Amino acid sequence: MRTATLGPAQRAEALARMAERELDVLVVGGGVVGAGTALDAVTRGLTTGLVEAADWASGTSSRSSKLVHGGLRYLEMLDFALVREALKERGLLLERIAPHLVKPVPFLYPLRHRLWERAYAGSGVALYDAMSTARGHGRGLPAHRHLTRRHALRVAPCLRKDALTGALQYYDAQVDDARYVTTLVRTAAAYGADVANRARVTGFLREGERVVGARVEDVEAGGEYEIRARQIVNATGVWTDDTQALVGERGQFHVRASKGIHLVVPKDRINSTSGLVLRTEKSVLFVIPWGRHWIVGTTDTDWDLDKAHPAASSADIDYLLDHVNSVLSRPLTRDDVQGVYAGLRPLLAGESEATSKLSREHTVAHPVPGLVVVAGGKYTTYRVMAKDAVDEAVHGLDQRVADCVTEDVPLVGAQGYRALWNARALTASRSGLHVVRVEHLLNRYGSLAEEVLGLIAGDPGLGAPLTGADDYLRAEVVYAASHEGARHLDDVLTRRTRVSIETFDRGTRCAREAAGLMAPVLGWEADQTEREIERYAKRVEAERESQRQPDDLSADAARLGAPDIVPLN
Repeated sequence: MRTATLGPAQRAEALARMAERELDVLVVGGGVVGAGTALDAVTRGLTTGLVEAADWASGTSSRSSKLVHGGLRYLEMLDFALVREALKERGLLLERIAPHLVKPVPFLYPLRHRLWERAYAGSGVALYDAMSTARGHGRGLPAHRHLTRRHALRVAPCLRKDALTGALQYYDAQVDDARYVTTLVRTAAAYGADVANRARVTGFLREGERVVGARVEDVEAGGEYEIRARQIVNATGVWTDDTQALVGERGQFHVRASKGIHLVVPKDRINSTSGLVLRTEKSVLFVIPWGRHWIVGTTDTDWDLDKAHPAASSADIDYLLDHVNSVLSRPLTRDDVQGVYAGLRPLLAGESEATSKLSREHTVAHPVPGLVVVAGGKYTTYRVMAKDAVDEAVHGLDQRVADCVTEDVPLVGAQGYRALWNARALTASRSGLHVVRVEHLLNRYGSLAEEVLGLIAGDPGLGAPLTGADDYLRAEVVYAASHEGARHLDDVLTRRTRVSIETFDRGTRCAREAAGLMAPVLGWEADQTEREIERYAKRVEAERESQRQPDDLSADAARLGAPDIVPLN
């Protein structure tokens, strides 16, 4: 299939096209649910638009635990339907939709009690595996296994001997959440959807009671567009209530923000060949393999402060360190923490008894004619949420519309990925890159890695690693700006790559080089380039300062000390 390029010219053209005609569906919100909704709608043959106020996945969808999982702990809550649904989606993502982006990952669950806990937890993991294979999905993952303490310590020598009597090992999957969303957006665009980031909805158009469109501000170039659509889908996550307020209507439910923070530490600080799952007094704590790092998380606390920049406090960091150190023979310290990020989960909170128990489950509503709202849910089940949202929108369209087909629609880069993976040594020889570099590109871009290699063929200097962040090639920065919709330095260092959480300097060392690579692609003058570098440095310092604060209120105030990006052009 053809691929879509999300460069500056394509963005401007998409905004103009959306304003020229009435769309069938306009999706507001460029997180995983919004992007998935746009793909679902356009692959049913509907004229579709997608707008996002900031960058793709700039909210919750870039700040998750990076897991694609069924939710083992929901079995304990007897929520079998949610687990079954999520496990089916996990299998589809691994096997069919995005094998280049979603990868299996092992987890070790230490047991503290000798008999009853092994029987109890073991039966839960056995049911988890059985549910994953019942519908033919997930058969590619290894089955769980019971380990003695000696065997568990060979798998994870980092554990204290007195922290376990044995263990269970099982498999789930992981994903670079922000990269996945960008790929979803590109796939929707490849099928004909018009997509634009940095395009903020400032109001809705009404004809009587009916919502017939939206006023959209071009945050980059200025100006406002009126985009008319027969149905609008509000998929704005933790901003759902704010978006609904633009309509002037109260919904049947509200979305409550719950803050979760994660720490990123170097791989050599935790000696293990498997991820870890630890029980806490409130939930579970994950230690997740992440390239040359580990991700440790997460917390779960109410957040009613700034939604765009949730801040991790010193208390949050101490909470995670205390819990993970309770099982480690060599405790982590603050100095081991390379990166910290905080995200907000959109939890449903109803105004009536019927909706107050919705929690992590998603819901879809049609509060006024022409407007559909989808909220709640979890990353793994985004495709189901998107299907339900489009199904609801279809009820308001006076035409016959095809059923959802996204179960059988691979994302761009998936087609040909396995063949290219098998031939990676040949690609390395042809390109002059080390085979490890080729593997890195294939696992980030799939078959679209050929486009990145094309940039290097045209300019061999782009095949060099980024100074201070040598996991990434210079070509990836250029590609992010030219093909993946990156508009600012923060977009590249925080979401198209993970430099901002994978280096001790949080990306400040490579910021000037990265900005210099982006400048010619985006048409930046020298003053714009300098402003991008300066603002990124201020953002990093504000985040560091917030992480020194004792509580949420002071952490939020410190984080807001960094100004938001205001482009010059």
